[in-house]
Amino acid sequence: MLKALAVSIWLLFHPVHVTLTSIDHVTGTDSLKVFVRMWYDDFLRDYRLFDTTDESVNGFPADKPFPVDLMNNYLNEKVNISINNKLLKGKLLNLVLADNEISINLLYRTVKKPKIISVTNKIMTGMYSDQANMTMIKIDDFEEGVKLTPEKSSESFNLK
Repeated sequence: MLKALAVSIWLLFHPVHVTLTSIDHVTGTDSLKVFVRMWYDDFLRDYRLFDTTDESVNGFPADKPFPVDLMNNYLNEKVNISINNKLLKGKLLNLVLADNEISINLLYRTVKKPKIISVTNKIMTGMYSDQANMTMIKIDDFEEGVKLTPEKSSESFNLK
């Protein structure tokens, strides 16, 4: 009992370096809906490494939503989605900040019948060696989850 309590307390104080990304193809359309969730304070640190020229981010308050255009640029660089070997660019639809978590919805335009999807997720991979970018992909009948890390930040799937 005491050992379980000690492990539980240790886990509370041990930082978790994880993001969640889901990629859903809207059947019969040319649209991918992408959702990203991450810890906001970690994101701010990663953004400072990503864009060292933007001085305004250094004092950016951790309790205010991040500017949409800057977030869109960051995500298009850190999360690369290719369909049939064509790199897509996403458009940020909205973001919500609550309890130090930021949730983001994006829209990507693609072909109606994807055959191959490749995903690269480098969110915070330059900061934490134990970073895990959990990525779920759902396209028609295909559904797969993958853990992308600093050592393995890309994965491709044949959808045929």
